[in-house]
Amino acid sequence: MGEQPIFTTRAHVFQIDPNTKKNWMPASKQAVTVSYFYDVTRNSYRIISVDGAKVIINSTITPNMTFTKTSQKFGQWADSRANTVFGLGFSSEQQLTKFAEKFQEVKEAAKIAKDKTQEKIETSSDHSQESGRETPSSTQASSVNGTDDEKASHTGPANTHLKSENDKLKIALTQSAANVKKWEIELQTLRESNARLTTALQESAASVEQWKRQFSICRDENDRLRNKIDELEEQCSEINREKEKNTQLKRRIEDLEAELREKETELKDLRKQSEIIPQLMSECEYVSEKLEAAERDNQNLEDKVRSLKTDIEESKYRQRHLKVELKSFLEVLDGKIDDLHDFRRGLSKLGTDN
Repeated sequence: MGEQPIFTTRAHVFQIDPNTKKNWMPASKQAVTVSYFYDVTRNSYRIISVDGAKVIINSTITPNMTFTKTSQKFGQWADSRANTVFGLGFSSEQQLTKFAEKFQEVKEAAKIAKDKTQEKIETSSDHSQESGRETPSSTQASSVNGTDDEKASHTGPANTHLKSENDKLKIALTQSAANVKKWEIELQTLRESNARLTTALQESAASVEQWKRQFSICRDENDRLRNKIDELEEQCSEINREKEKNTQLKRRIEDLEAELREKETELKDLRKQSEIIPQLMSECEYVSEKLEAAERDNQNLEDKVRSLKTDIEESKYRQRHLKVELKSFLEVLDGKIDDLHDFRRGLSKLGTDN
């Protein structure tokens, strides 16, 4: 109830492999909430992350902890109490920077809180030792300077106070001894953790170098694959063009096959017609003979026509000549007829007269 969240972000959580101390094992399937909590009663700070009902991070921050950025979006820190190394993968470098800055602030606050706690323990221990030294001297002074009655009156309460102070000192010394042993054990644990962390950091540094080499190899492989993809895309485009050409060729082949079927049909018809070619040849020869005879007849007819044309021309000429002679004859005949009319009228007139 005394813990309060002071900073919250989202990240992918990883833990170092306890066997190899090199590989990272994902502690969450997706990005989860990671929060800094401050415990008011204990004056301590923790990093807590929960995935569903499972607590995947419960790390109390101590002054000797260090948060290390291993890449632009990944950071890690070692927890000796949990005997593991936590890693966080963020979606952006800005989130990683904010988390690292908050880690440094909390680390400084934990260091200050630890120093204050140490000062309080030392102060209480010194105060207990001083009160233990001053109590016998005051008792001796009162016993030297006081009378017997005063001694009798002051002895009871002083002894009671001394006993209570001695009991308190014994308890404080016992607690101090227990705290010293506890701190010695914790110091030894911290030293061992520091050694493990140093080893883990060295291994992490080696892993980082290895990851850098692997990243360089992967980047080169990625570039090679990209070039390969470009080549494959170019080949795919060429294949598509070839497919289009093949489609056009298939259409052309289908058209040619249709034309070939038509030609085959025509060839069958021609073959059927070729069966009657001899008959047609004989008929053609017969027709040719008739044609030759007709041509000869035509030639004769043309000769006759020419002769007839000549006769017609001559007859026309004679007709024109005859017309001229007939005209002159008719003119003479008309004159004779006129003379005959005149002669008749003369005869009639003579008959009348007679």
